[in-house]
Amino acid sequence: MAASNSHPDAPARFEHGHALLVGVGDDLAVTTQDAAAIHDLLVDPTRCAYPPAQTRLLTEGNARRADILAALDGLAQATDAHSTVLVYFSGHGVETPGYYLLPFGWREADLPGTAISGAEFTEKLQAIQAQKLLVLLDCCHSGGMAEAKEKRLVKSPAPTGLFDALSTGAGRVVIASSRKDEVSYTGDPYSLFTGALLEALAGYGAFENDGYARVLDTALWLGRKVPERSQDRQHPIIKVSNLANNFALAYYAGGAKSPRRLEWKAQAPAAAPRLETAQVEAWQRMLKNHRENLLLIEERMSEFVEFTAIPLQLVREKRLHERRIAELEQKLQNAP
Repeated sequence: MAASNSHPDAPARFEHGHALLVGVGDDLAVTTQDAAAIHDLLVDPTRCAYPPAQTRLLTEGNARRADILAALDGLAQATDAHSTVLVYFSGHGVETPGYYLLPFGWREADLPGTAISGAEFTEKLQAIQAQKLLVLLDCCHSGGMAEAKEKRLVKSPAPTGLFDALSTGAGRVVIASSRKDEVSYTGDPYSLFTGALLEALAGYGAFENDGYARVLDTALWLGRKVPERSQDRQHPIIKVSNLANNFALAYYAGGAKSPRRLEWKAQAPAAAPRLETAQVEAWQRMLKNHRENLLLIEERMSEFVEFTAIPLQLVREKRLHERRIAELEQKLQNAP
């Protein structure tokens, strides 16, 4: 559980929160902006309130292969089963056919020595004993890398076998920004995926106004908002392993119960306040059921390698639940 500082006027701290945020940069400047924005939100005492000493940001020249591997080792050493750990990577992922994440300074002629193989990355994550682990991969960006070096390298969203390997542990959630046959769209000021992630960490989409940004609420927000904002061209992959509860990733308002708007996203709706009428309570139960069903459908859809291979019935069910969720959220916002 998160703990507050002893002084009554001191802001709360999410004491057991640990994070590693990597924005490779190089040909994709937005990746450094993405990682820095998440870092700033996490350590902001009025937002996620992670201890700064437990939150590591690696960008550009500090995001080389050795830097990232050492930081992952550091996470494994600094955390235990009770920790909450967030690992975020924004950059390129490719298949050669073996999978590699591409750090700063990678060289195609020496991928084993300058990049991070899927097996290495998975092994480092398995060494982290935290039972509250969220891995976020914002890869396959549109543009950049000369379109995968004229197709010699194949862009890919996540290491082969990562989902299965992490399923042996408890409380593991992996979210990749897009399916294998899609790109991850950039944006202004942040990539589409990371923009939605920042909203989720700020409490947008929180099912309950209890002060916590929770992992399934975050997954559902990403699973809905990314396809919606990409005109159904980008769909996150969501994998959940042995999840005992919808664990808290962070505070969303420094321990306060009311979410605060993001300055760069002032037009986006904040989470609706909790209301107490019988009708509203019924709507909330219905909304919860639709969100849970949507997450199950997302998991089933992620089993298909290409979006075009997903059964039409699953697509229809997904859109039905998304429509009902939007309707219920609108009703709750407009309720007296």
